Amino acid sequence: MSLFITGTDTGVGKTHTALQLLRLLRAAGTSCAGMKPICCGDRRDAELLLAAGNDGLTFDDVNPVWLKTPAAPIVGSLVEEVNIDIEQILAAFRALQNRVEHVIVEGVGGWLVPIRPDYFVSDLAREIGLPVLVVAQNRLGCLNHTTLTVRSILQHRLCCAGVMLNPAGPEATDDLAALTNADILKKILSVPLLGGLGENLRELPSDWRLMIDSTRKPERVDQIQGCQQIKHD
Repeated sequence: MSLFITGTDTGVGKTHTALQLLRLLRAAGTSCAGMKPICCGDRRDAELLLAAGNDGLTFDDVNPVWLKTPAAPIVGSLVEEVNIDIEQILAAFRALQNRVEHVIVEGVGGWLVPIRPDYFVSDLAREIGLPVLVVAQNRLGCLNHTTLTVRSILQHRLCCAGVMLNPAGPEATDDLAALTNADILKKILSVPLLGGLGENLRELPSDWRLMIDSTRKPERVDQIQGCQQIKHD
């Protein structure tokens, strides 16, 4: 099982989700690695993913492209006057696939962040070809952002493995949107809504194991892709 983790926005908890998933995969005795294809600004996400995965990997193994500019990749490439080499990213991904059982790829920002004028994070995910997990923050606007992201994933003819909601913070516990978003998403989407991966967990929850089992079995992929529609379509 490998996954591409995208978000409805930047700062919604993609890295935290990837780190907890890697931790639990390693606890289960499997080999795994995180990957951050493009870092913008510092390399902190890549550093954390490197530490969470199998030993013996390097920064460049998990983060083949590093732009020093803390902005979208297209901005960083223009400021630094460099071309983002997509084939370099794909080669690094294939190399990781050959070394470990599970590769957890964390996208940069949201699903439609531009990498080049004619190439977006969604295009990179399509070339990598993994099932896509959507991470969203449980706050006002979540319904719109999540539905748009899932719809676009399906339009790219990719398998949407599920949606995970991260809490927006303690101040949101009494917010009506935060209290109702999960129930509404279950009504309007046909993708699994997964529970959070807390640091206290010692093994993957049953809903995550079911999702992983579904994405790793070739005979069930067509079924997954076929059922993942926006319900009113």
